[in-house]
Amino acid sequence: MGTELSKAVVDGILTGGVYALMAAGLTLIFGVMEIINIAQGIFVVLAAYLSYVLQVHLGIDPFIGLLITMPLMFGVGVLIEWGFVRRLKAQNRSALSILVTFAIAIVIEGILTQFFSADLKTLTVWYVEKSVHVLGFYLPYIYLLGFVLAVVLLALLYLFLYRSRSGKSIRASMQNRAGAELIGIDINRVSALTFGIGAAVTAAGGMVFGATNSFNPNSGYDLISRLLVIVVLGGLGSIGGALVASVAALVIEDVTAVVWSPVWASTMFFAVLVVVLLIRPNGLFGRAEARAQ
Repeated sequence: MGTELSKAVVDGILTGGVYALMAAGLTLIFGVMEIINIAQGIFVVLAAYLSYVLQVHLGIDPFIGLLITMPLMFGVGVLIEWGFVRRLKAQNRSALSILVTFAIAIVIEGILTQFFSADLKTLTVWYVEKSVHVLGFYLPYIYLLGFVLAVVLLALLYLFLYRSRSGKSIRASMQNRAGAELIGIDINRVSALTFGIGAAVTAAGGMVFGATNSFNPNSGYDLISRLLVIVVLGGLGSIGGALVASVAALVIEDVTAVVWSPVWASTMFFAVLVVVLLIRPNGLFGRAEARAQ
């Protein structure tokens, strides 16, 4: 039991890091634009399919393929922000964003089904099947590599937000959108950049997801439900909160599967949200006033 419990904790941490990467884009978009991107789950699935196409048809390793898929997903995000999100009126932005991004998710799902059918796919490379012996149990290389990738990209995202001029514009918009406009920040440019980054980070998350899970065009529904739990649990708009929440939720889920029952593992993932919100309605790192208006 001790070894199994230790493995569950390690698996939860490693998987949680990848989920944090996917959730970071979702919470960043909300923090800047005050919209809830329901399409984030299908973005992950789309990225998994892009990695699949590059690997199967062009022989490009999924990690190398990120040099292609991340810019592509960034472009998809910018295009969607310009074509759909920017048209939403400020007074109804949050409510309408749910409907618009859900519609986008349905369209992308339909396109994927048309091209790839509903059959399950998976990425198969050597580091998916190989494992390393650690602390008395075996860990697949893909989990370790995925976690390292998530840490590196989250660190780069942090440096971008806190060290670059564009990142400072994004943080200013998160703190006070109206004030940012008053000091000359181009909100439309910031919004497009934010949505693009939010979509781009799903390229990495989608690649790891596709290598560790079978997926089809319908996989986005379970993903978005989990990502929403993570961002609400961590506090809407808090990237650090998304990291802590994703690791905590995944560890609790994996430990529950070992000490109680795999049947209750997914239930505990969502039950954690209910318990935390009863104690802290704004999430672990959320504020009572998400942003000054």
